[in-house]
Amino acid sequence: MDLKERLDKILTGSGVASRSEAKKLIRDGRVMVDGKPVQSPEEKIDRENSEVRFDGELIDISRFRYFIMNKPAGVLSVTEDRKQQTVLDLLSVRDRNLGLFPVGRLDKDTEGLLLLTNDGDFSHKIISPSSAISKVYYAEVDGIPNDDDVKAFSEGLMLGDGTRCLPARLELKEDCSCLVTVFEGKYHQVKRMLASRGKPVRVLKRLSVGGLILPEDLKSGEYRELDNSELCKIFNGN
Repeated sequence: MDLKERLDKILTGSGVASRSEAKKLIRDGRVMVDGKPVQSPEEKIDRENSEVRFDGELIDISRFRYFIMNKPAGVLSVTEDRKQQTVLDLLSVRDRNLGLFPVGRLDKDTEGLLLLTNDGDFSHKIISPSSAISKVYYAEVDGIPNDDDVKAFSEGLMLGDGTRCLPARLELKEDCSCLVTVFEGKYHQVKRMLASRGKPVRVLKRLSVGGLILPEDLKSGEYRELDNSELCKIFNGN
């Protein structure tokens, strides 16, 4: 089985340029593979074991990419919308060409930790209830959460439309604030759970996914690529 891929396809998938632009860059001698110039777009290389540079800059040619974003309120967690700003609009031009999509969704007015990837299997594993990966949210609500709410969350809530939520954690903070930990990702889940207890949400921010915590130095609207140790934290920190 031939595991090598065309150089122009790899450059395109790495966000460097469109397919037609990549062909021209290669033919112009601006792309080097393992220290040698390559001028044939059809040249096949081993993605896993080759070093590719464009104008001297080392290019990440990994098949799958993983990013963390501190999503601001007011931005949609979708790949495209004709009228409203989406999380992909916050990416650089190069990263926008990687084929990234949000792992699950945060509501438009919810902020905090959002994962972006082009790996469908990874995304499915994160959002699948069978994986039981925790998601922790900070919430400010109308009213004051109490011990009865804590007990109700721990037993699993039945929402007004008949939706059954798995047992979750509710940690009381000061006055009208709390931390909510869920292990699934139903539609508007945290908001609906708190509203079912008479505590409608005013502010909601996701703080962590699994053992990956939103970095304090990642400002609202900023994002960066995850390293391998951070990826492992997602699955080893519940």
